[in-house]
Amino acid sequence: MPDPMGFMKYRRQLPLLRPVAERVADWRDVYQRADEQLIHEQSSRCMNCGVPYCHNGCPLGNLIPDWNDFVRVGDWERAADALHATNNFPEFTGRLCPAPCEAACVLGIGDDPVTIKQVEVEIISRLADRGPLEPFPIVARSGRSVAVVGSGPAGLAAAQQLARAGHATTVYERSDAIGGLLRYGIPDFKLEKTHIDRRVAQMVAEGVQFITGCAVGVDVSLAELQEQYDAVVLACGALDPRDVPTTPGRDLTGIHQAMVYLEGSNRVVAGSLDAPPIDAAGRHVIVVGGGDTAADCLGTAHRQGAASVRLVEVAPLPPPKRDGTRDPWPTWPTTLRTASAHEEGGERHFSCAVRRFIGDDDGNLRAVELVDVLVGPGFTLTEVEGTVREVPADLALLAIGFAGTQPGEHLAQAGLTRNARGTIQADDDWQTTTPGIFVAGDARRGPSLIVWAIAEGRSAAAAVNRYLGDGGRLPAPVTTLSMPLK
Repeated sequence: MPDPMGFMKYRRQLPLLRPVAERVADWRDVYQRADEQLIHEQSSRCMNCGVPYCHNGCPLGNLIPDWNDFVRVGDWERAADALHATNNFPEFTGRLCPAPCEAACVLGIGDDPVTIKQVEVEIISRLADRGPLEPFPIVARSGRSVAVVGSGPAGLAAAQQLARAGHATTVYERSDAIGGLLRYGIPDFKLEKTHIDRRVAQMVAEGVQFITGCAVGVDVSLAELQEQYDAVVLACGALDPRDVPTTPGRDLTGIHQAMVYLEGSNRVVAGSLDAPPIDAAGRHVIVVGGGDTAADCLGTAHRQGAASVRLVEVAPLPPPKRDGTRDPWPTWPTTLRTASAHEEGGERHFSCAVRRFIGDDDGNLRAVELVDVLVGPGFTLTEVEGTVREVPADLALLAIGFAGTQPGEHLAQAGLTRNARGTIQADDDWQTTTPGIFVAGDARRGPSLIVWAIAEGRSAAAAVNRYLGDGGRLPAPVTTLSMPLK
């Protein structure tokens, strides 16, 4: 039984962030570890609702009330069992997911929702404190083999599920390290890479093989993978960046895609580069966009010592709280979200657009011309008269999202094409138009949340398992709850 008065005794409270002056001087996690009492109180706020809408809000269907109550009574082992019953990588989602589960929390109707994400992080952190993650015991090998292309959260989830079903699973990654965008797209102050390394070590112990520095379509063809393996899962993400090619001055030196900037910085932190190829130190930075990637650029620029940083977003300033008419509970609300990077400094410009990039005589960016805009039907922009102004900028970063999976030889080699959304078409069973080739994650859905990527990887693995003749259910984990791994 939950504590029936927990939500009345305790207010919502997150662990403290490290002081700004301290955290911008390094690349470590911005949050301090929560103490036992705080997590006990926060988990006690969960009401264990008769109809827990947090299940519906979470694409993974996480057993949130179950592990909240186990944490409340101090049973961390059973909490970890319940958490892993539906989620392969809670150390990722607990740090990077925007928590649609919290938006759907029943307590959130008239109060602040439960701190679901933070409880999740503390469960897996306490498990990791004990040492290496134990590998799942593989009872029998199937004699079948699967290749997974891409090692982001979708690819890793698919690979782990398939390996646990007894299939010989090999992951192909074009980069020099495993993790996809988790590795070089997400700054360490949001996700320290030891979390990836720890989980990869577990997967290696479970029999997953990893091949890095291998671009499918270039170093090995997709046709060759089809010959070598019984099935192939494409989890190559949606990394085709959006651009602003018609904005005057776009060809000036000093304008870069956000992911190119972040990757260089993250490689320096990883120790594979001595200096960032794009450095914000002492520069006036404009970040075009207002999402998570823009916030990552903001935090990175702070740590590199930027002179100033401005985020320019065409969307209007969102309300601080849910609008019950436009965004009724339990739907995902459009509200102002403040990341740790926003608290570290910089300016946020809403209802604003870059009118043109302005260069010096040598073709280098020196300023941008901004204008306030009104967003109309069909995302048409109307300039507000009298609001044009020029601001200094010698570095501009484009963080305006992605147009779908990147085109490449690997698609043509298997007779695959991108659909109108820029993604790879698949049927309801995650199989593409080419038999034996499946697709999961952003490559199928388009740019989405990490929790959706993991859910996609798990679903694609179940589909591959059916295709290989082993039925739809993957093996259940060895837990005290005996919950099935879907």
